[in-house]
Amino acid sequence: MQVIANGLALGAVLFLIGSGLALLLGAVGVLNLAHGAVYMAGAYVTWTFGMLMGWPFPLAVAMAAVACAVLGLAFERLFRLVPRSPNEQILLSFGLIYIMANVAQWIWGPVAKPPFDVSWLAGSVQLGVVAIPVGRLAIAVVGFGIAVLLWYVQDKTRIGAIVRAGMDDPTMTRALGINLNLVVVAVFVLGSAVAGIAGGVGGLVLGASSDQPMQILLLALIVVVVGGVGSVSGTIFAALLIGLLDSVSRFLFPDMAVVVLYALMVAVLVIRPTGISGRAS
Repeated sequence: MQVIANGLALGAVLFLIGSGLALLLGAVGVLNLAHGAVYMAGAYVTWTFGMLMGWPFPLAVAMAAVACAVLGLAFERLFRLVPRSPNEQILLSFGLIYIMANVAQWIWGPVAKPPFDVSWLAGSVQLGVVAIPVGRLAIAVVGFGIAVLLWYVQDKTRIGAIVRAGMDDPTMTRALGINLNLVVVAVFVLGSAVAGIAGGVGGLVLGASSDQPMQILLLALIVVVVGGVGSVSGTIFAALLIGLLDSVSRFLFPDMAVVVLYALMVAVLVIRPTGISGRAS
């Protein structure tokens, strides 16, 4: 039960990391591999306001979301220069990753910041035989709360219908008078804000480091491949599955834990290339 509880908390972080990347790739066709750098920026901004300046932790996370939303707006302008060009998008992404990693080292130094110490999130909650750290419980609550909100917006609102229409038939969507460029900007900003929140709450267990862009990118790609692009429900399921699988494999055979995750990704690519809930292009 303890292993399962840890896996659920990890799944919540993985959803926050992967959801923005999945929405960008599925909804607007942008392969923003610099999404991990946005996560890193959220972690550092949260550390600056929360740990360094002493702001309340929720307010520091909110500042990270705002800062990353602005960063997402800037990224959208850059990716607009290479529309529907995967090779150029990949090169642009890695350029942004290296630039942001070096800027982070210049501003915050090369030494990684330890997991954030928030006094009211210390300790653990005893649920039967399971002791769940309050910090991980907070991560799970935030992650699954945002998951429900994104699912509702995508599947139950007019805005979500417009995004899905743009995915299926952008030409007809534009013919109906819908400004798809504005939709692209909104998805970029929303995905980046969620990545900023992920960096803030994930910092409770992962801290902040200039090495995070690549580390987070690999996890986000696994979530997107397994869950499917453009699907919030698929991303939720994939994040939970990967979180639980990683937690169980680290408990049973820790030396092979990473291999298990990549084996799952390879199996999904071979059996169902669109992912669990992904749409065929």
